[in-house]
Amino acid sequence: MRTIFLFLFISMAALDAKASHVNSISNQIHQLRPKTGSSGHPVPQLNCLSWRLAVETNNIKDWKLVPLQCEGYVGHYMLGKQYREDCYNVVAAAIQYAKTLKIAKDGKDVWIFDIDETTLSNLPYYARSDVAFGAIKFNATKFDEWTREGKAPAVPGALYLYKALLSMGIKPVFITGTKEEFRQIRIANLKKVGYNSWIKLVLKGVNDTGSSVMYKSAKRAELVKMDIESLVT
Repeated sequence: MRTIFLFLFISMAALDAKASHVNSISNQIHQLRPKTGSSGHPVPQLNCLSWRLAVETNNIKDWKLVPLQCEGYVGHYMLGKQYREDCYNVVAAAIQYAKTLKIAKDGKDVWIFDIDETTLSNLPYYARSDVAFGAIKFNATKFDEWTREGKAPAVPGALYLYKALLSMGIKPVFITGTKEEFRQIRIANLKKVGYNSWIKLVLKGVNDTGSSVMYKSAKRAELVKMDIESLVT
């Protein structure tokens, strides 16, 4: 099996792509425009820009919470135009990469999608006042309740990438840290937003332990070792 990986990170620099899709999104706040302190006056939330950069460059490791003073900063970014532009430009880069691959179109080319914040977005949950974009401690019970609703929207641009890969003859596999007990809810949610077909959906079983990174890395390694015929069954 030929396996292709893509990790969509919102921290990638914005290029120029899919602006028409971005402009059609409703309920935006505004595009975040960090300012400099060249005038010598204090600039509100400039420290939050520094914090974000340190997180994206992995200079701040194992952080658990968004600093409370940065809740508004993160919220404006996630609900505004810039986040969507960043997502679409990562998608544009992914499609360009896919076009460089030698696709045999024999059904053995697979693209492994992460569901969590890569194909499905939990933004409506994180925007809630009792979650505060990650500035309030994670509550597993509340998150399970949100998952059970099956209302997660598609991450901006992800559905476009999914359809583009299908048209190239690449088959999707989905992996998620969602518990196995939510399988049918996840399936319904995926199909509701437009992900209508895949050859395998991997959820977290009761015996799967460790961090999300460790769990998903192990599952990806297992998938790479499997034949395409095994994945289909």
